[in-house]
Amino acid sequence: MSVLHVDPIELELFRNFFEAAAEEMGITLQRVAFSANIKERRDFSCALFDAQGELLAQAAHIPVHLGSMPASVAGVRKRLGDLEEGDVAIVNDPFAGGTHLPDITIVSPIYHDGRLVGYAANRAHHADVGGVSPGSMTLSRHIDEEGVRIEPSLLYSRGARNEAFLDRFLSQVRTPDERRGDLEAQLAANAVGARALRRLFDRHGHETVSCYGRALMEYSQALMRQTLEVIPAGEWSF
Repeated sequence: MSVLHVDPIELELFRNFFEAAAEEMGITLQRVAFSANIKERRDFSCALFDAQGELLAQAAHIPVHLGSMPASVAGVRKRLGDLEEGDVAIVNDPFAGGTHLPDITIVSPIYHDGRLVGYAANRAHHADVGGVSPGSMTLSRHIDEEGVRIEPSLLYSRGARNEAFLDRFLSQVRTPDERRGDLEAQLAANAVGARALRRLFDRHGHETVSCYGRALMEYSQALMRQTLEVIPAGEWSF
């Protein structure tokens, strides 16, 4: 079904459903996290993606996170493929959509009736990820001086935690208990987003939810085209 056949009221309702799920993820992350960076500074962002890794909705969190998180989801899918049920990916690598190394992104697939229907993802600024200086935001000549660089990797594989990876990561940071707690908070946030999206599929069915997800993207693209069309020809800067 194309956007022309979608009911505009239903489209607005689905937009709010998707965005409310992302907001709920953020509330969970903030309340469950250990570090002041996340609990008090609210240096995190949450979003939902469709089964192809296209952004469905994002909460009004940190703009630099939201603008780059789709690249991290794409980096995860390029490196690891479609995640299986029970998998959870982790990444902070700037060469795979990350920002600076303290920003760790967690990507969880969402399955409904055995079918991949989307991804929940969030990015949070961890207080320390190793490196030559506490806080992992030092002036450096090489990225490895800033801290632990995590290429797209599986933190969980089919529900089993990758203990070797987690132990190796925690052994290189200054506050391992806090890091573990913040990672658990990120996992909880994704679980909340996955649960919200599955509720939508339970209530409205796969065809309807997927249709309105695509329609929302088409609507956004149409708005962007209209905006660009009114800009006069020439060179512009900002």
